[in-house]
Amino acid sequence: MMDEKEKNPLMEMFTEVKDFVVRNIRGNKKDVALVLSSGGARGLAHIGAIEELEARGYHIRSIAGTSMGALIAGMYATGHLETYREWMKTVDKRKMRSLTDYAPSLDHLVRGQRIIDTLMHIVPDTPIDSLPIPYAAVATDWESGHEVVMTHGSLYAAIRASISLPAYFSPVRTDGKILIDGGTTNPLPLNRVARHRGDLLVAVSVCGHDYEGELALHRMAQERKIASSPILRLARKLLPHDMDPDFNYFTLLNRTASIMIHQNAQLSLRLCVSLLPTSSSTCPCAATVVSTTISRNASSTSDGNTWPVCSTNMRGDEKNVDLRRPLI
Repeated sequence: MMDEKEKNPLMEMFTEVKDFVVRNIRGNKKDVALVLSSGGARGLAHIGAIEELEARGYHIRSIAGTSMGALIAGMYATGHLETYREWMKTVDKRKMRSLTDYAPSLDHLVRGQRIIDTLMHIVPDTPIDSLPIPYAAVATDWESGHEVVMTHGSLYAAIRASISLPAYFSPVRTDGKILIDGGTTNPLPLNRVARHRGDLLVAVSVCGHDYEGELALHRMAQERKIASSPILRLARKLLPHDMDPDFNYFTLLNRTASIMIHQNAQLSLRLCVSLLPTSSSTCPCAATVVSTTISRNASSTSDGNTWPVCSTNMRGDEKNVDLRRPLI
């Protein structure tokens, strides 16, 4: 009979060979290429999505993002997402105002450098090439209208270019280009994340939201505010009845841009899904595309436990996915 000491090394060798073969034939379904969309303040939801993916045992091997997605992706790639998360908990309206370096000009209202300098004190700048996982941020060349993909150089230089919201933050001028927010050309950069054999392509999109619901809530709050203020009630009586103060230059441009960005992200998802092979076994980089907002809201189960649920959009059809099951 084979000695136990001799048997264990043989079994370990067999296991290693088996695992190697399985990974190369079927792919490591726990490896993820993660894409984070633009979305302004809603982009903070990316943090929760990342936490849930890791809690379910997924390993993020590469990451790409646009605008706020580029910022969160950068924090994750440095390994300091938790540090950034804890700092964000301390940010209130007063602190946000102190971080806003107003400098009205012909092409911007805010310089946008003060927030970057503050972040650099929390998470030091680093060359993208030295990050532990591949990282990409997307900006837009204002003159050509083409997207600019940044995979080298300063991490914060890439983030600053990607978050350059037109007319709000000052554009970034570099290498003869004027760079603005990447959300204008590629709000969900599915085609810009580095891929590894057998990984899963996971996209977290927070580009769109319930516009009608948001407007209804805003108007409800306005009605309450007016009802409690004699001056506002008088002002309403003086205004023409057909005038809607919620419909103005600012809201018109802001909502129009949001709708276009949301539609571009949805088109990217549908195009990517339509190009996937029908059988993942025929593709060395088989992908599952999930446009998701993962929340900590728990759903009750028959066994008394609670599980997070993520709302997904695949091929444009809304569905709920139980995260007890792999996203494959």
